[in-house]
Amino acid sequence: MHEGLVEAGCDEAGRGPLAGAVFAAAVILPPDFSDPRLNDSKQMSEEDRDALRQIIEKEAVAWQVVEVSPEEIDKLNILWASVTGMQRAVLALSVRPDYLLIDGNKWKPLKGYRAQTVVHGDATYASIAAASVLAKTHRDEYMRKLALEYPQYGWDHNFGYPTREHIDAIRRYGFTPLHRKSFHPKELEPSLF
Repeated sequence: MHEGLVEAGCDEAGRGPLAGAVFAAAVILPPDFSDPRLNDSKQMSEEDRDALRQIIEKEAVAWQVVEVSPEEIDKLNILWASVTGMQRAVLALSVRPDYLLIDGNKWKPLKGYRAQTVVHGDATYASIAAASVLAKTHRDEYMRKLALEYPQYGWDHNFGYPTREHIDAIRRYGFTPLHRKSFHPKELEPSLF
């Protein structure tokens, strides 16, 4: 923590899926914020994530969640689409942070902002963990809505990740407009033999 500075934690959800947008979040927590359940969202139960989303959205000094579309992911690649999403989330905050804490090890400088990347930051800093919770819960909600349009892919529970069920559904029904064109698992690549 940087004493006296307003810090925003940044994280994303949805880098690994075959379908849907990547979601990025930026969160400024009050200095005294504490909740024993807060951790990397992937380590938390769905119930705890959903409960914490309500608390974070109510108690944060400022928070923002943005999505980067599959088309933009295909244009930028997933890494830079994630970074772009986090930058957009920061710029959309209602309070300007003095300092950014970024989950991961890649970042493009954002003019006028000091930033630090932190590997496993979502398990280290509360503000990054809070961003991780918001990005994941907002993305899961979005994938459940898309699953109503495309029920055969199982997105209401695989969230677009390359599960056996999802890969088999692609083989059977083909790709949707929501699938990312720039990344396919080996099993879906055409074979020469």
